[in-house]
Amino acid sequence: MYEWKKVILKSNDTMKDAIRALNEEALRIVMIEDDQKKLLGTITDGDIRRALTEHMDMTSELSQIMHVNPISISTDITSEQILLIMQKNNVMQLPIVDKKGKIIGLKTLQNIHEIQKYDNTVFLMAGGFGKRLMPLTNDIPKPLLKVGNKPILEIILSQFIESGFHKFVISTHYKAQMLKDYFGDGAKWGVSISYVYEEDPLGTAGSLGLIPKINDDLPIIVMNGDLLTKVDFETFLDFHNKKLGVASICVREYDLKVPYGVVESSNQSLISIKEKPVHKFFINAGIYILNQSLLKSLKGKNYLDMPTLLESQLNKGLEVNVFPVHEYWLDIGQIEQFKQAEKESNIFQ
Repeated sequence: MYEWKKVILKSNDTMKDAIRALNEEALRIVMIEDDQKKLLGTITDGDIRRALTEHMDMTSELSQIMHVNPISISTDITSEQILLIMQKNNVMQLPIVDKKGKIIGLKTLQNIHEIQKYDNTVFLMAGGFGKRLMPLTNDIPKPLLKVGNKPILEIILSQFIESGFHKFVISTHYKAQMLKDYFGDGAKWGVSISYVYEEDPLGTAGSLGLIPKINDDLPIIVMNGDLLTKVDFETFLDFHNKKLGVASICVREYDLKVPYGVVESSNQSLISIKEKPVHKFFINAGIYILNQSLLKSLKGKNYLDMPTLLESQLNKGLEVNVFPVHEYWLDIGQIEQFKQAEKESNIFQ
């Protein structure tokens, strides 16, 4: 049973508070109340990602982010009526209020429906050598290193399955047979798993050309097999489907802190000194959604990394969407990150 009261915050709470509530309760909404417990506004996952895109600070108050005049419902409404309101307004959550406007509950699409099933193919890239993790990867491919009691790739697979995905392709190269022996055809998890093998490493995009023909036009989800994250894959797919882009890429905000005072000058005259400024950037988070039209040009014969592929689409005048990630995210590239993952393994158990 979900605890809707845990996603009620005040307008002077911060974006950091909202992200914590969204991540911990997984209800995809935060409800904002006033001192009389009346509904003031709502904040959804999309509102947070838009704020991140604008590089708003984590200390920003929710009054700057929230959607005012949100749609709400009363207690005397049927499930059929709730579904119609959700469909009409393209929302998945509806606050329940009493006659005075006080928050007394929450209805979500998850309450009404079972987990939706998605037929999109999920392509997991697991062919890397994991050189920076040696000697741990001397005898085992990086995706099979255990975090807690499960290999990294099994944690990823399980998350996709919990979100309703069931068709998987795993790209292999280094110690490929070990991956095949562990995951098999996916029957153990009640899903379908097939494999492609890179004779020579083809990069993060080149191996996509090895995928057998897919008999549908659904976008394909691509993810590096060495990531641990709590990204909401359903929300990411919904985001992509609503956009007009040929691809979507998950990005993560990265702060670069300059440890010195930065001097700005002109013609040997001082303009300003900024003490230890912080520059904010978005970095590639290693999760993508690609339209199948993008895959037709890939033959699986030449090396191609994903940034080059996406930049080629931009050069053609096509749109690539950016999806900011606020959830837990860790790229296990080096021993330090692997040790961190081990310490935080309870998040994924």
